[in-house]
Amino acid sequence: MENIIESFKEMVLDKAFPCVAAKDALKKGNVQILTATHLACPHDDQRILDFIYDFIKKFRKQDKGFHSVVILFPHTQPLSEVEFEAYLFQRLKALRALDAKHFAYDPRVSDNPQAKNFSFSLMEEAFFIIGLHPGSSRPARQSPVPAIVFNPHVQFERLRDEERYEKMKAIVRKKDVEYSGSTNPMLMDFGDRSEVYQYSGRQYASGERCPFNL
Repeated sequence: MENIIESFKEMVLDKAFPCVAAKDALKKGNVQILTATHLACPHDDQRILDFIYDFIKKFRKQDKGFHSVVILFPHTQPLSEVEFEAYLFQRLKALRALDAKHFAYDPRVSDNPQAKNFSFSLMEEAFFIIGLHPGSSRPARQSPVPAIVFNPHVQFERLRDEERYEKMKAIVRKKDVEYSGSTNPMLMDFGDRSEVYQYSGRQYASGERCPFNL
């Protein structure tokens, strides 16, 4: 599986790839990567959860920098955007169900996927989720294999407190336009609309409701 991991790293480190935070985290060794099997398979759920728990324990001792967990699913067949989204939400729901046996939801965010301040939670730590897969219509979301990226929500709040968030956001969005040829229509800021609409990378029709629930 080393080749799969290296392919993912090469994608992120490509000069044209727009997410500067991901590049920074990877270069500094702050991205933890685990390979699982099929995105629709629950077999690895506990192993994934334990891996994320270990990441959270270490992350909470950090006071700066970008940190992420990436779960790769190399045994997944090619998927349409609708199929990928369904499997993504299936895995997230299953992980939270296991997590809920031992941990409450992060009190800093809402557990209602339709709420403006919703964020996904594991071990009482909120995460902004990014789904990537080969069949995405957004070039910046096209990865060698399906992947789920877990970004601790608090690190974005730190950037806001340090008045660095707006600058980083502007850089990423400019690079994404250059990389993808257009502005991502699903981009929004936390608190404007539920971030769940950004998780899968699929573009929603006007008035369409995201099917994710907990």
